[in-house]
Amino acid sequence: MAVETQNQSAFDYEWNYSPRVSTLFGAFTSVAIVGWIVTVILTAVHFFALPAIPADAPVQGSIEVITSQWAYVFGVPLATLGGFYYLTTIGLALWWFDTRHPLIIKILTPITASGVAFSAYFVYLQVGVIGAICPFCMVSAAATVILFGLELIILSKSTTPSLSSMTGDFGRVVGAMNIPVVAFPVLVGLATLLGLFVVTVLPLPKAVPFV
Repeated sequence: MAVETQNQSAFDYEWNYSPRVSTLFGAFTSVAIVGWIVTVILTAVHFFALPAIPADAPVQGSIEVITSQWAYVFGVPLATLGGFYYLTTIGLALWWFDTRHPLIIKILTPITASGVAFSAYFVYLQVGVIGAICPFCMVSAAATVILFGLELIILSKSTTPSLSSMTGDFGRVVGAMNIPVVAFPVLVGLATLLGLFVVTVLPLPKAVPFV
């Protein structure tokens, strides 16, 4: 029997979940929050700690990783982009808790898979190219793997229609969403990342270089 959404909307298909799916989504959300916190820390390091390091100072270890040419995409720290990734997964998890609709589970699959792919490439760069490890980066990489693993387990514990059969109902699922519940935490996360950037462009005293 299908799990009903909060507004009791009827769809042309049925789905059901194992009782463990809610617990798995709780774990999924917790891991995504940890990943987001790590990206915020790394973003703060990029914006506030790195400018205080003299340009000619030798760097090694994690600093070598986060100052490498691969640590930025069009001038944006990779960690900041990671923050957007984790906020996306958090928002989708909250959306699932709000509507319980299987379309969200299917949307999460390619998103979490892409997270693993990008993380695997960056881990390869650390180990095989840069020759140094960033512990925070590795925690983030582990978080992406765990998220994908949890997503696969959720899929295995759920009986859901194909993605193509549900795509047409996307608007109805959006309409069934409690926007403040889902959007507010995501907006707070976005405001945090934006705030870190805004502080860097304010007319504040310059960072004191390390000696």
